[in-house]
Amino acid sequence: MLRLEKLSKTYATGDRALSEVTLDIPDGEVVALIGPSGAGKSTLIRCINRLVEPTSGRAILDETDITALRSGGLRQMRRRMGMIFQEYALVERLTVMENVLSGRLGYVGFWRSYFRKFPQSNVDEAYTLLDRVGLIEMADKRADELSGGQRQRVGIARALIQNPALLLVDEPTASLDPKTSRQIMRLIRELCDERGLAAIINIHDVKLAQMFVQRVIGLTKGVVQFDGPPDSLTEDVLTRIYGEEDWKETIAKEKAA
Repeated sequence: MLRLEKLSKTYATGDRALSEVTLDIPDGEVVALIGPSGAGKSTLIRCINRLVEPTSGRAILDETDITALRSGGLRQMRRRMGMIFQEYALVERLTVMENVLSGRLGYVGFWRSYFRKFPQSNVDEAYTLLDRVGLIEMADKRADELSGGQRQRVGIARALIQNPALLLVDEPTASLDPKTSRQIMRLIRELCDERGLAAIINIHDVKLAQMFVQRVIGLTKGVVQFDGPPDSLTEDVLTRIYGEEDWKETIAKEKAA
């Protein structure tokens, strides 16, 4: 289980990105973070794995206080938190297989990682994951030859080869067309169900969130405004999260689509 206790972040400029966020996310639950730009969604994800240092509060994964860990302990804990990035964060000149195997860098020694000499068990697992995400035939292609959807699938496989307990997913569909966006969200949900993985997905598309997650958390200016099931996102709730808009008409159009 992931537990956030009054997690807050104030930047040096004085801007408060998160304000005492308190949440419990049990194993196997897939959660969407929604809210307007600047709501603190990306900051929340990055505070959990400490790519951004929280100002106060705690993030606890399976009884380990992530926020209290020093460098060595933090490196080990990050193995248990797979990160999937909006811009894929692939090494363009490397092959698909090499990019997936980079998810094991925290487990192998320096020289093995430097020369990209991974144990055969890691290579076998990488092939299994590439097959699962539908890219087995592209294992030897360079990352810069792939489409956006294919790159995101590589990012998913790279995160999963860490054997994480938690997935942190930052805008996985932001650069993708509607069909590919659905495919990526469906794949993430299926993989979480198969592996019993918890996931926190920062996503702008409310409709996609409603289709593929079990729980939605709405943030506004770093404050949790809503925490509940997708079908409880009423017009009043969306107004509280995003501000005034004709949500009734928008929802009706989405349902008709």
